[in-house]
Amino acid sequence: MKQEPRYEEAFAELQTIVRKMENDELDIDQMSEQLEKAQALIKLCKDKLTKTDEE
Repeated sequence: MKQEPRYEEAFAELQTIVRKMENDELDIDQMSEQLEKAQALIKLCKDKLTKTDEE
């Protein structure tokens, strides 16, 4: 089973995706793939923040 990335790693990857989108470095197929990945990373980061806040 693949280990879930740490918050910092997920956030850094999300920033990379945003930078590539802002700089038009992705074609339409890559953009679709990266948007799905970004959604998963946002959920992961949000869940980690919520869990930390609850603790």
